[in-house]
Amino acid sequence: MTDENQFTAIVLEEDADRKVTAGLQTLPNDRLPEGDVTVGVEYSTLNYKDGMIVQGIGRLVREYPHVPGIDFAGTVETSDSPDYAPGDKVLLNGWRVGEVHWGGFSSRARVRGDWLVPVPESLSTEQCMAIGTAGYTAMLSVMALEDHGLTPETEGEVLVTGAAGGVGSIATSILSNLGYRVAAST
Repeated sequence: MTDENQFTAIVLEEDADRKVTAGLQTLPNDRLPEGDVTVGVEYSTLNYKDGMIVQGIGRLVREYPHVPGIDFAGTVETSDSPDYAPGDKVLLNGWRVGEVHWGGFSSRARVRGDWLVPVPESLSTEQCMAIGTAGYTAMLSVMALEDHGLTPETEGEVLVTGAAGGVGSIATSILSNLGYRVAAST
C-alpha cells in the first residue's frame, strides 16, 4: 500500500476477445466497492477457485475489472458497522467474494460487516489464513460425516482422497487428531 488514499491489488481485466489478464495495480480508495467495513488485508490464500478465476476458466467472474481472492484476514481500518471498530482483527471467506465481489488479493478491501468473522484471540491473522478456506471446508466435511453418525468407535477408518491438496491434507490431520484411522490417497 502506497498511502492511506490508495491501495494495491491484483486486478483482472478482460479484453474484447474475452481473454483475461492479471496485473498488479495501484488504485485510489474510491475504486473500492460498496461496503460498511474497510479492512487492511494482511493475508489471503491461493485456492483452486482463485486459480480458475485468474485464468478466466469457467467464466466465474462476470464483471471486469475484478480483484480475485476468495478469502482474507486483516485489521479493520474504518467501520460503519456496529459490530466492528478500527483495530479489530477480522477474517472473511465465502459470500462469493473473489468471484462476484472484489476479494482478498489486495492490500485493502471494503465489504459488508455481516460477512466478516472476528479473529479468535488465540489466533493471528497469519494463522487464520494458514488454515484458510481449505481448513474451513475440511472441518465442514468432518462435521458432516459426524452428523451422519461417523465416529472413531463406529467406523474407525476413513479414506481421504486428494490428501495432498489443501482440503485433503487438513481433513487428514483433523480426522487423525480426532482418533480416526486415516487412509490418505492422492
